Amino acid sequence: MVVCGDDGLVHRLAAELSGVYSESVTALLPGARTDRRQPSVMAVRAAALFGRVTGAVGVRGQAASGGAPAQPVRIVEAAEPDDEALIEAGVQHAEALALVYDDDETNIHAALRARRLNPRLRLVIRLYNRRLGQHLEHLLDQAALVSAPDLDPEATDASTTVLSDADTAAPALVAAAIAGSSKVIPAGGALLRAAERPPAAEGGGGAARERALCALAILSAPRDAAAGGGSGTDGGSGSGSGAGADEPLLLPDDEEVARAADRGTMVLETVTHTGPTLPPSRFAARALPLGSFFSRRLRWSLAGLAAAVGALAVASWLVTDEDPAHAAYLSLLDLFAIDDPAIGEPLGRQILQLLSGLTGLLLLPLLVAAALEGLGTFRSASTLRRPPRGLSGHVVLLGLGKVGTRVLARLRELDMPVVCVEQDPQARGIALARSLRVPTVIGDVTEEGVLDAAKIRTSLAILALTSSDTTNLEAVLSARASKPGVRAVMRLYEDRFAAAVYRTLRDSHPQALTRSRSVSSLAAPAFAGAMMGRRMLGAIPVERKVLLFVALDVKSHPELAGLSVAQAFRPGSWRVLALDTTAPGDRRPDLAEPAPPRGGERRSGLDWNLPADYVLTSDDRVVLAATRQGLADLLGRRDRTAPPPSAPDGRTADAGRG
Repeated sequence: MVVCGDDGLVHRLAAELSGVYSESVTALLPGARTDRRQPSVMAVRAAALFGRVTGAVGVRGQAASGGAPAQPVRIVEAAEPDDEALIEAGVQHAEALALVYDDDETNIHAALRARRLNPRLRLVIRLYNRRLGQHLEHLLDQAALVSAPDLDPEATDASTTVLSDADTAAPALVAAAIAGSSKVIPAGGALLRAAERPPAAEGGGGAARERALCALAILSAPRDAAAGGGSGTDGGSGSGSGAGADEPLLLPDDEEVARAADRGTMVLETVTHTGPTLPPSRFAARALPLGSFFSRRLRWSLAGLAAAVGALAVASWLVTDEDPAHAAYLSLLDLFAIDDPAIGEPLGRQILQLLSGLTGLLLLPLLVAAALEGLGTFRSASTLRRPPRGLSGHVVLLGLGKVGTRVLARLRELDMPVVCVEQDPQARGIALARSLRVPTVIGDVTEEGVLDAAKIRTSLAILALTSSDTTNLEAVLSARASKPGVRAVMRLYEDRFAAAVYRTLRDSHPQALTRSRSVSSLAAPAFAGAMMGRRMLGAIPVERKVLLFVALDVKSHPELAGLSVAQAFRPGSWRVLALDTTAPGDRRPDLAEPAPPRGGERRSGLDWNLPADYVLTSDDRVVLAATRQGLADLLGRRDRTAPPPSAPDGRTADAGRG
């Protein structure tokens, strides 16, 4: 596996492939080729994350420390991913390549070069532009078939997958703000949460367990001593009956759940928002009522002028003995001063003409005022809304960049009231906030009064998603000063800094929920799953183990085809959770994205209540949860028994960040 990038995602992804999947990984990092004797900052940070020490030469860092990973990560430095750098990284013989540069153009150029060097290469590309990503997938897949006519699609998976780290991380950030948990999987427009339930003896059973879709794991038994608690691998072989009570059991059957009634469980349930929402007319209306175009005083003035014109028309009809239509026509000509003077005509006609001219003089300023008010109404309709009075139970979203924009869209899909705060009026998400009629405060969140303008005192949670760790921390501290019990979710990259912040805020405000998340750590499992050849819906950490959620076609796996849901269940390895009910030709390639709406309602397309006797056919596509080893068995991967690498603090790499 080859991973190329210039930010934290390349580090997380390489560690995920090496630690969770035990793959042989080469990381292509940006570095100065002018001095190849010294490692770059990216290489030093990568070596520290992978648990290794760079050697004296520095460009590859082959020296390993005592805690070397199961599959060492090879580091190659290059100023840019050109042909020479890709060949040096081994793209010609690689199985998969991930291009996770922060610049879309760099990723596209590198993908075109890599497809030319190796048509059989599986490509995973990081792009923010969804529409461009769809076209690029089709283009690169066609290029693979043209470059290698003998390519067998069934035997070689030379597919192209375009992902966005913002789209991948958004569901977990939204769930952390709404439900207080990041153990969330997006599937078909729904958000599924892995919730921990206490033992039945402590009141954790009953209705809460009945509402759960299924049991994902039996948690380890509570113990007084902080022991190691297992080897750190998820095993995944068998049902886990031989495991002790000091380690969790993944994907247990009903008998194991019944026997472990004194231990907590982790269950799968849906995430919904049941809090207050704003009326559609005030919060999400897309059209303005006609009455708001003109002020009340102007409307009354226009109505009075119309009545005066009508009275003049009636008077002209009575005075001149003309038919009503002709009398009204003459009154309008006099009103706009385009009729001949009434010289030599009866006195009544002359008086009416003077009154009509005077009324016409009054009409001109009213028409100008109406035009100005109409323009002002349209201008105000295109500006950002202010938070309305009485707003409460909302989420304060700080930052409308790439991640903040996707999070805003997810929150509005859940009908969650949101107030955005953004310093840059030209930020990426301002247009989306304007189109959704979301209240937005323009200003620096660190300045006095900005959070108060966003109604932080009556909010449910604050989501600090700016690109600056210190800004996010300062915003959360200011929010806690205004409302100590507010739920806080911060975007922090540095693990040690995030851990220190979390512990301090937890101790200072034990009654409030605090979460710190890294976008790269949330997105890495999905990118790693795509490199393994499957559309990963996500990964959920269970203590020191990890559960993977993936969508599979039944026809490609004899372990599932022709078996019922109960027979296909392998305790400790995999479990079928849902069935894609859409027709094979209409299925979406990425189940993490919601189905397009039909008839005004958003469709899911997934059946989460499969009967145990349902027989899986070759045309079915299912969503299943699997352990690492169980997924490796399903994919036909080679056996990897080496343990995952240990982090500097003694935790294993699959403990799950974020």
